[in-house]
Amino acid sequence: MSIDGLLLLDKPPGCTSHDAVQRARRILRQKRIGHCGTLDPDATGLLLLTLGQATRLTRFLIHAPKTYEGTIRFGIATDTYDASGRVVAEAPIDDLTSGRIDDALRRFQGTFEQQLPAYSARKVRGVKLYELARRGEEIPESSKQVTVYELARTSELDDGRVTFRLACSSGTYARAIAHELGAAVGCGAHLESLRRTEVGPFAIPQAVTLEELERRRQEGAEIGAAWLELGAIPLPFPATAIDAAQERRARHGQTVLVKGLDAAEGDWVKMAGRRGELIAVGNVVERVGAGALIVVQPRIVFPAGTL
Repeated sequence: MSIDGLLLLDKPPGCTSHDAVQRARRILRQKRIGHCGTLDPDATGLLLLTLGQATRLTRFLIHAPKTYEGTIRFGIATDTYDASGRVVAEAPIDDLTSGRIDDALRRFQGTFEQQLPAYSARKVRGVKLYELARRGEEIPESSKQVTVYELARTSELDDGRVTFRLACSSGTYARAIAHELGAAVGCGAHLESLRRTEVGPFAIPQAVTLEELERRRQEGAEIGAAWLELGAIPLPFPATAIDAAQERRARHGQTVLVKGLDAAEGDWVKMAGRRGELIAVGNVVERVGAGALIVVQPRIVFPAGTL
């Protein structure tokens, strides 16, 4: 039987996000599972999995800001910008200090164009960059706008390493920051380890490991705080409860009248029923009168009985 909701998974090292999805699919015996933001194979931490009807909400969750903790190793640069890559340059770090690192870290605050790593899953003309890199082909320059809300050193420089905390927009490459930071201080660097600790309102203490998930399912136990039913998933836009008449209209894809929401034309709105079940999400298409009422067009309608 299909289950609909959001699973907070603590991804282990050594597997891709796709591998983690496949293992969760086997454990939960679910066909429809998606994830909200890829983690590199060596990275660990919070991975949001959408199940069943919740896969239709993936696009609203995937762009949530992310928070990471990790370690940067100075003096060694790799082709993948992380510890799994081939060493391409080494340099002494005798004159490197924590103060110099702090000065360089300030360059990565705010919004800027980030050059994408050659070994990334980003597609250019339909081909993933890492596929071109592995074939030894020329990598076209590609960048994207990212925002770093916080980037701070959390330890003193020790044996060429520092730990850090990074809060950033979705799609930011922590290993690219490590690589560019090494270039900025003149000795090269790579990302030695990375752990995602937060995604939007969710944090790693809520998450479950694959091993724990499997144990709980075998024992018939509840998944606990790592599981949110469909109607309980927080979405990044306003929510409102609708009455029975409006619910019937929404379930047939017809516009509904909503009051008491501060929303402009084009904004998304979450519509819930009297028992809190998720009915639909839709766009504001019109404000009526002085704006006390808004007209919402359902865009994604969920089957009756979906909690």
